[in-house]
Amino acid sequence: MPLNPDKPVHLARALLERRYDTPITIEDLSREVALSPFYLIRAFRRVYKQTPHQYLVEQRIAKAKELLRNTDLSVTDICIQVGFESLGSFSTLFRNATGLSPRAYRLSSQPTATPAYIPLCICLLHNIQDRPES
Repeated sequence: MPLNPDKPVHLARALLERRYDTPITIEDLSREVALSPFYLIRAFRRVYKQTPHQYLVEQRIAKAKELLRNTDLSVTDICIQVGFESLGSFSTLFRNATGLSPRAYRLSSQPTATPAYIPLCICLLHNIQDRPES
């Protein structure tokens, strides 16, 4: 079986998804996937069309949007919970990504509906996959 040269890059993405809420540097990430920091940045950009840092910020903003829609946590608590260390940088990055401040986003959005449970037998009968194809 041929080796996948992008496997460390995919692993780096999975690590960012799993640990979006903790401080992580490119040095930490590159050490975990056994690539140099500069090579990891170039390879990640080639595969995902953005840097690991851009991807991490995107993950944090997505989680913050979910928390703003579905919880009563304060903006400061959400900022900390999703891994930002500065409320100012969180607010700026959030506004750049959404066009709204975190507070305005909360006021303008509706809670996300919980997906309905579909029994396995129905999924099999109608060929419904548990995860959409990516």
